[in-house]
Amino acid sequence: MTTLTQHSGTASSGTGNSDAPKPAVEGESTASENSAAAVDDATAAAIDQIADAAKAASRGLARATRATKDAALRAIGAALIANQDRILAANERDLADADANGVSTSLQDRLRLTPERIVGLAEALENLASLPDPVGSVVRGQTLPNGLRLRQVHVPLGVVGAIYEARPNVTVDIAGLALKAGNAVILRGGTAAAHSNAALVELIGEALTAQGLPATAVQTIDEHGRAGANALMRARGKVDVLIPRGGRSLIQTVVRNAQVPVIETGEGNVHIFVDASASPDMVTPIVLNAKTQRPSTCNTVETLLVHPGYTGLEATLRALTEAGVRLHVDARVAAALPADVPSQPATEEDWATEYIDLDLAVATVDSLDAAIEHIETYTTRHTEAILTNDLANAERFVAEVDAAAVLVNASTRFTDGGEFGLGAEVGISTQKMHARGPMGLAELTTTKWIVTGDGHVRP
Repeated sequence: MTTLTQHSGTASSGTGNSDAPKPAVEGESTASENSAAAVDDATAAAIDQIADAAKAASRGLARATRATKDAALRAIGAALIANQDRILAANERDLADADANGVSTSLQDRLRLTPERIVGLAEALENLASLPDPVGSVVRGQTLPNGLRLRQVHVPLGVVGAIYEARPNVTVDIAGLALKAGNAVILRGGTAAAHSNAALVELIGEALTAQGLPATAVQTIDEHGRAGANALMRARGKVDVLIPRGGRSLIQTVVRNAQVPVIETGEGNVHIFVDASASPDMVTPIVLNAKTQRPSTCNTVETLLVHPGYTGLEATLRALTEAGVRLHVDARVAAALPADVPSQPATEEDWATEYIDLDLAVATVDSLDAAIEHIETYTTRHTEAILTNDLANAERFVAEVDAAAVLVNASTRFTDGGEFGLGAEVGISTQKMHARGPMGLAELTTTKWIVTGDGHVRP
């Protein structure tokens, strides 16, 4: 375990350009998949019908006991395990299509289901069932001087819409979280995972029906394509909140076009700052984990900022290249590397890029202030980390860096609902209203004031 010690740092100018553009990064689906589309009357009517069924299901779920909801979650988990062959066959069809369409290896990894990943999904549902039910928990309460009794309690959001890309595991995560929090959910999982998602939603519906809950508590609109997604965005009054999860293009399309309230999740242009005081024995394993453990995820580090006083630069970068990482480095880093450590010059675009692949931008920063300035210039406010043995620098970094999650001496891969003990996550919110960071059960509720009187009238 690293022990932080107290001493102060020095200030100097930063490396970033505050006017630098933040280009969109290619995500799992094409631009046409994410672009706004016209909605014909038939599609609008079909989405309205789905939303109405979800609204009716949500009223029943709002009354469901914890025991009923937990039994449903366990039944879904059991169905996933019992029907692995059915799920994997559907997933293989999606993977074959992805390969034929030239989808990158990292994005195929997001799409892929395996027996081990299915077991992981079932275990996550079991974990969700073991967590306290947020519905009905009291936020605050009091009895007023006039005798009125007030309680503010957690209640379900109602109907949650989710639009996401090439992540069939998200289908199960969102369905499980929504159900535990008493919500119905409408899913748009994208063309790339259409066969996998159809199989999963069908199995979820069968499990719900067997537990006496409506199958319409979890529905998909994938068959309606982009027009269906746009109709969902416009279903104000029928859908209570919409959560996009995916690449920047998808998220910004939803934010720009939705008439339904949106909880904005964000891309992860994630940074790690290596302070001069950091030990190479700690830095190298953390950076390797943050970059290579699963590079296709949004909590993977994309830029490494290194103080010139850090003594392990060559060893850390050599370990990364040996693990298959392609380094995009600034001139000072390039000058410090021997010829047998391959790298390529970083461009301005590299500092703003979420690679979601085995690429890493590496920059030299002369101080903590320079690191914070660079991060502020390019951050997507998802996850930022500092590796240091300096308590003052750690405290300043935590206080001044504006992100949903800020880590000290730990891999950025820990920014995850499951790792945070939330059971799973709908997404990682990078906004500041209602929910921020990994969105678990509590973030899928809102509150209601319950006021009880004894014939009270207001004078």
